[in-house]
Amino acid sequence: MIEARHLRVLRAVAATGSFSAAARELGCTQPAVSQQMKALEASAGTPLLIRTGREMRLTQAGEVLVRHAAGILAGLTAAEEEIAAIAGLRAGRVRLVSFPSGSSTLVPTALAALRAAHPGTRVSLVEAEPPRSVDMLREGDCDVTLAFRYDGANGAEWDDLVVRPLLTDRLVGLVPQGHRLAAEERVAIGDLAEESWIAGCPRCRRQLVEVCENEGFTPRIDFATDDYPAVVGLVGAGLGVAVLPELAIESVRPKGVRTVVVEPAVEREIVALTLPDLAQVPAVAATLDHLARARG
Repeated sequence: MIEARHLRVLRAVAATGSFSAAARELGCTQPAVSQQMKALEASAGTPLLIRTGREMRLTQAGEVLVRHAAGILAGLTAAEEEIAAIAGLRAGRVRLVSFPSGSSTLVPTALAALRAAHPGTRVSLVEAEPPRSVDMLREGDCDVTLAFRYDGANGAEWDDLVVRPLLTDRLVGLVPQGHRLAAEERVAIGDLAEESWIAGCPRCRRQLVEVCENEGFTPRIDFATDDYPAVVGLVGAGLGVAVLPELAIESVRPKGVRTVVVEPAVEREIVALTLPDLAQVPAVAATLDHLARARG
């Protein structure tokens, strides 16, 4: 392998005409220059210099290498400067994936604060629900993923990832304003057993069915949609009841509905995920920090 430090020495020898002059220019000893030139010739597999008395003359291979050395060293210098900018958060890119209610609540606050603190860092955002969003992280399609899991979920599903806890999000009930339970502060989920249900995303839907079955009934799901405003709209029109995460309700303006505390309590853990190596990248670490502060 040809090393950049050896190329710098070759250029100095070619420019000055001798090992001793190159050593003075580089601020090192003449034996060090000689040793590095021997290492470079060994890497190249051919002589690069012809020694004529006190003068050094380039061979044809040496001339080729010197000609390319300028571009190589300039490229390395540019790369070093760009890396230094990324390390110093003067530049950088973070690809973020979030589920919809996180995109409309946590993400805007976090990214506004990140941009104010590090204007050179660019963040892109796409939406996906877990587990797809977590798969995207593992497949290299993003750098940070916002995800959630409900109580009782497999605790080992994220063992290979860096997990930054953000908040605990409780599910609340939604009923139409004129509903028989609309005036209640707390409602047992079993009291809604005969209702028509409106369900959310597939993972939330599975959780709803599991909770209801633990309470002795299977919910009759007449409507299913991943769109939280649509859930609120359907409930507000009197077409059924629903349970939604508090974070999702923050992202819409409920009209014609009442929120009630549902018993037993159902909570989901909201987290930011990244890969262990990515967690060491300054822009990714800063993104995680600002996401963690966003809820406050």
